[in-house]
Amino acid sequence: MRKHLALIAAEPTAADLAAIETEWPLIAAELDVLDAEITMLYAEDHGGPSPLDWRRLRRAEARVTRAAAEVTARTDPRRAA
Repeated sequence: MRKHLALIAAEPTAADLAAIETEWPLIAAELDVLDAEITMLYAEDHGGPSPLDWRRLRRAEARVTRAAAEVTARTDPRRAA
């Protein structure tokens, strides 16, 4: 059991950090979508989301799509140029 605890407490490896760095644009875009969705939920208490709230959500979703395509293109060896 101690061996398992040691694995949890271990620092991230260089490969782990590199993977996070590669995927960070996608992570950030997904956080933007989450933030826009939370704004939409709060807007329900004040008469509903505004057109600007909807636009913000659509733009955030588009950023996720672009970031996912970029991450896939960088990490998928079959798509390498």
